[in-house]
Amino acid sequence: MVELNHPRGESRLMKIQSLIGAVCAGVLMAASGAALAANAPANVAAAVADPARPAADTALDAARKPTEILTFIKVKPGMRVVDVWPGAYWDRLFSKAVGPKGHVYLFLPLEAAKAEKTPVLPDGATPFPDYPNVTEDAAAANSFATREPVDVVWIRQNYHDLYDKFMAPTDVPTFNKAVYKALKPGGLYVVIDHSAPDGSGLADTDTTHRIDAAVVKKDMAAAGFKFVGESNVLRNPEDTRDKLVFDKSIRGKTDQFVYVFRKPA
Repeated sequence: MVELNHPRGESRLMKIQSLIGAVCAGVLMAASGAALAANAPANVAAAVADPARPAADTALDAARKPTEILTFIKVKPGMRVVDVWPGAYWDRLFSKAVGPKGHVYLFLPLEAAKAEKTPVLPDGATPFPDYPNVTEDAAAANSFATREPVDVVWIRQNYHDLYDKFMAPTDVPTFNKAVYKALKPGGLYVVIDHSAPDGSGLADTDTTHRIDAAVVKKDMAAAGFKFVGESNVLRNPEDTRDKLVFDKSIRGKTDQFVYVFRKPA
């Protein structure tokens, strides 16, 4: 029998309580994701069901959870959304979700374009003929700016790269302050990235391509943002968070945090 008033008994009880809490949290997370999907706004449901989306995109939906995420960050018709380090999968979704009265701005960091050998289009180009409300601009990361105040700035799986050598001379505080300036009061900064082990800081950004989530929160607080929400729909407790994100055993299934920060109104 464990004596609960004994220090070792308390420790064991705490471990049991933590385990129960973790199991319950996992159930709640799953329920939350299902609830978001079941109650998706009409614009989000229409964006995901868009018949113009390529089959290669829709095949990724089960892993990327677009319905849950777009619902969670409350993308609405008429919004101005910026996709930093753009990707066609999400840009098509944003385009339909914000509708013809909204706009999607793609910001391609020139450092990233050089490293990935991505063609740089003329500023204001429309890369997707079927999605005319999507335009692209390119500039050095430290020169981030938008053509008008925006509602959402989004960076997915690339925030950690801002710290890496190939992005030099990017200054992350400068970049985040530029994002702050670009957002409307009350605007949202959404960061999705691969989780590194807790307490690892920036040690893994250029090795396994992960980042300690605590670093992101610290960075955002320093830039003036308020942490306002987290979605667990991309969490994977089976990911040990120490493998390269491109490792076949974990690619597409990494443990990812979805953080939302707000510029105070």
